[in-house]
Amino acid sequence: MDSTLKVLFVNATDAFYRIRKYKVGDFFGPVDLGLHLAGRYKSLNIGVGLLSGSIFPGSNRLIFTGFSPCWGGFYISSMGGAGLVFDNLGINMLSIVGKAPVPSVLYLNRVHGEEIQVEIAPLDLNRIWYEGRGGIYSLMDHVFDQFRPRYENEPRILATGPASMVTDFGGVASVPVKRGALSNVDTWAGRGGFGSALLQEHGIAAVIYGGTHIDEDFRDRKVADEWFENRYAMKLAAKDLEITTKYRFDPNFDTGGTFGVNYATMGSKLLAFNYQSMNWSKELRLKLQREFILDHYLKQFNEETIKTRQQATCGEPCAAVCKKLRDEYKKDYEPYQTMGPLSGIFDQRAAEKLNHHADMLGFDAISVGGVISWLMECLDAGELQPADLGVSAKPVFNPQNFDIVKDSMHNALLGCEILDSIIAGTINLKEGARKYGRRLSRAKGVNLLNRFVYTAYARKGWMVPNQYWTPGALSPMAIMGKYYMYYGDEFVTPRELGKVNAQRMLAELIIDNMGICRFHRLWAEEMVPEIVESLYGLGEKFKESIRFTASRINGRNSSVFWESERNFEYIASFLRRKKEEGLDSKEFNKWQDAFEANPKEAALDFWYEIHKGVQESLREFN
Repeated sequence: MDSTLKVLFVNATDAFYRIRKYKVGDFFGPVDLGLHLAGRYKSLNIGVGLLSGSIFPGSNRLIFTGFSPCWGGFYISSMGGAGLVFDNLGINMLSIVGKAPVPSVLYLNRVHGEEIQVEIAPLDLNRIWYEGRGGIYSLMDHVFDQFRPRYENEPRILATGPASMVTDFGGVASVPVKRGALSNVDTWAGRGGFGSALLQEHGIAAVIYGGTHIDEDFRDRKVADEWFENRYAMKLAAKDLEITTKYRFDPNFDTGGTFGVNYATMGSKLLAFNYQSMNWSKELRLKLQREFILDHYLKQFNEETIKTRQQATCGEPCAAVCKKLRDEYKKDYEPYQTMGPLSGIFDQRAAEKLNHHADMLGFDAISVGGVISWLMECLDAGELQPADLGVSAKPVFNPQNFDIVKDSMHNALLGCEILDSIIAGTINLKEGARKYGRRLSRAKGVNLLNRFVYTAYARKGWMVPNQYWTPGALSPMAIMGKYYMYYGDEFVTPRELGKVNAQRMLAELIIDNMGICRFHRLWAEEMVPEIVESLYGLGEKFKESIRFTASRINGRNSSVFWESERNFEYIASFLRRKKEEGLDSKEFNKWQDAFEANPKEAALDFWYEIHKGVQESLREFN
């Protein structure tokens, strides 16, 4: 195994490039090295872990690091499977500095020898984005047609869409290339706005990469099986098959994937109509879950996707086959939740229309779904008029007399209009939804902002939370929007929640810094330090590096107390739900009573208690 991390530095201004090596032990992967480079050079970094190209399933994630345009702090985003082709370049990381004078594609190819071909070519985005399939899909088609003949093996493309030009939360998209053609299996580095960073800060709209280099990757299955048998009494493949059941097919629920299993087990925890369901009675929430989700939205998914076994991987060999599809539409829980029930959409045809339009435009799907649902509620409440947003109608935003098919499609079409208004600049999100919300609230009243659920960072940073009705999703962590927090459903006292959040951050950093998919976390979090010890003799130093990296990231933590009253309701309604479920303890009752008496004061105390737990846990020297 190579004892160095090779970084290709590319200056997008003039295409000047160089390679620098970093010793394994000083740094271990794309996160700790990315943090160092971003801090020193303000670079956007794209890299793979030490195990990329190895026999370990899920080890080929492509990790993006840098300072996020929408969050404002250092951020980490990852893309499934795209690291497998990146490994063929014979490098561990691409670090981009400078800015191309016009929007361009970055071409990287390594053909046999030691040299990587680097080229920056201009793109006519205003033409490409609005022809053919549109947006990211047209851009991938254009780049593929132009550069594919130069590659001996199948390349991979990273693409941005119009959202990256006009907002701070554009994502980066990619698809595996199969049998000489672009597939329909979208993979995304969506959270954090790295598409916006790539295009606005560096002038790069797309990257195409590939090569013929063959690394000395770990391929000894016999040795790996021995490691796993020592810990789990199971071979690697068997253990991985066991822990990825949810993502493949879970016979306990007769469904699979994040969409299938999450909705099958949702119960009374459904978040719908821009979180208004949190304040409904348990009976009404269960009725909505049964009639709108189990009997329709999930039923469609199971019949059209699960029973027909329309599933794929992200581009690497993997037993999870987590990409669930219906034709060209890929179904994941969180995008089909924010641009589904959260936006008043409970029908697959309607959700497909809205999700595909958002994907085509290149948005971070979770965040834009949160923005759509927020603006829909403002329209429904009469605080905004359609003309304010450049749209033609108001939503149907009440479950009573709701026509699941007709009204879902009405809301989806309205959502598409909202997306188009964002791209046109009528809804100006160049500096983010939080700043846009503040401007609206100054003109039209604070109730507008109080309907928007987001976590805040520094002056402009914002993030729509992960779609789990639990306090951890709104925690004051240095990185939010990922699972660097605890999202279990049980009540945890806020001080303890901060400590558990910190533990989750450390565990997630282990797998991100090794470029491993979190769907394999139930073995990876335990085994990665042992693998590093076996291959490099640096297991303890690796764990020390993780703690140090977490401390450095947390040292920049500029989280801001919740600005929206809907966030207070989020916590208060969670506590009411737990009381409905029979929870009764002194500490729980104290917080439940406090939120009932004075929600804002209780929320402030709750937030700071979480913050205390985080800070005392992520100090470098404890």
